[in-house]
Amino acid sequence: MFEKFKSDLSIVFDRDPAARSYLEIITTYPGVHAILFHRVAHRVWKMKLYWLGRLISHIARLLTGIEIHPGAVIGNRFFIDHGMGVVIGETAVIGDDCTIYHGVTLGGTSWKQGKRHPTLENRVVIGAGAKVLGPITIGGGAKIGSNAVVVKDIPSNATAVGIPARVVDEEQKKTSAFSPYAVGKDEDDPMTEVIQKLIKQVAMQDQKIAILEKKNTKKP
Repeated sequence: MFEKFKSDLSIVFDRDPAARSYLEIITTYPGVHAILFHRVAHRVWKMKLYWLGRLISHIARLLTGIEIHPGAVIGNRFFIDHGMGVVIGETAVIGDDCTIYHGVTLGGTSWKQGKRHPTLENRVVIGAGAKVLGPITIGGGAKIGSNAVVVKDIPSNATAVGIPARVVDEEQKKTSAFSPYAVGKDEDDPMTEVIQKLIKQVAMQDQKIAILEKKNTKKP
């Protein structure tokens, strides 16, 4: 457990450029506090001390604004940025190197017993306010855009946006790369592909305007 928490601390420097020191991270990052509480609560939960596990997670929610059920399974180097309003359900499973932002819900869609919360494979990034609901799987390296509502499986390395969430067209992403307005791709930004799509639309409009202006200049 201690080794996992050490890796949770060290990864903050890679994913938050505002982080300046371990002292700052340990004392002022609620996402880090929530993970530390969860590591303890989950250990207690596995010992079948269910009430104590819930009590620890409840105290963590009061202190951080982040609710993680002690039954949730969370891998190494997990990072919650900002964190307020994050909810992670009992049967959620989160792989290694995942990042989620504030307002994210990994929730259920039924009251039935058994697996009812999402599984995130390794290196998943979920944008602010997104809702990932039900016993679905988000493939490794996938990115979920801000405020998306995901109710179906998302394949590995895909980007999903919208309500309900849909995978951004791969061909559209390739075309966007050739736009004169194309921007560099930030692998940690789940909205990059969406921005590129919008930029391509602007470029097309500019081309139409240029054609119209050219026709107008030819008139006597």
